[in-house]
Amino acid sequence: MPFDAKVFSVMIASPSDVESERQIIRDVLSEWNAIHAEVRRTVLLPLGWETHSSPTMGERPQAIINKQVLKNADLLVGVFWTRLGTATGEYPSGTVEEIEEHIASEKPAMLYFSSVPVMLESVEADQYEALKKFKVSCKDRGLYETFSSPNEFREKFYRQLQIKLNHESAFQVPADFSLLDIQVPTESSEPGLSAEAQELLKAGSESPDGVIRQQEWDDNYSIRANGKEFVEQKSPRSRALWEGALTELEYHNLIVPNSHHRHEFRLTHKGFEFAGKLTAK
Repeated sequence: MPFDAKVFSVMIASPSDVESERQIIRDVLSEWNAIHAEVRRTVLLPLGWETHSSPTMGERPQAIINKQVLKNADLLVGVFWTRLGTATGEYPSGTVEEIEEHIASEKPAMLYFSSVPVMLESVEADQYEALKKFKVSCKDRGLYETFSSPNEFREKFYRQLQIKLNHESAFQVPADFSLLDIQVPTESSEPGLSAEAQELLKAGSESPDGVIRQQEWDDNYSIRANGKEFVEQKSPRSRALWEGALTELEYHNLIVPNSHHRHEFRLTHKGFEFAGKLTAK
């Protein structure tokens, strides 16, 4: 069934040695869209110079990429491992230029640095030194994340993407985005929840402490409420499904985290009220 949505473009900025991480980013965005797009009326569109640029002459290659691709990005995700990239004439590398120009335009950026083990003979010393200098320069300009395996990167990026979309004002659908079939959640409106989100909310309301818990350890992830486990272990699809349900509940102000660790979410007054209506049906 067709629906209207706000589209946000996500620029993937990285040197050539993190091809698998670039694909992970695309996979996570696709999975997010599959779970959240209809409910949140939001679509995340991955951008990259290799897929969104076209042959043009007369300027520096990176300047052309900036005009054709980077200027359209709402969010930038940068990933590094052992290389910084090729100098552009203006910046130490094309990836760095994309990051710096994006930040200068006052748009949000998420940076990740890999510590995945690598064979020393495959590392270019000058590239690695340049990367270390850039990483040091980032320390006093914000927060970046590190990861030690592709699975850890996927888990961190998926979770932190939710936080970015939930709390960054740039990604909120404006109140005047009034298309025929859209419902902007307000304190008085009833949210349209997925079946999973409804089930999780009812379980939370029936729990003695009114809390939904999430936990992550090793390669495992858990969401529990009222003594019930919702996530099928070792199943990325099940994790994405129930993590999406948790995000839905938070987005509609039906639950709030008990702390910045986000291990526990307690139902709000609105959450208990809506859970009561679900139970009464």
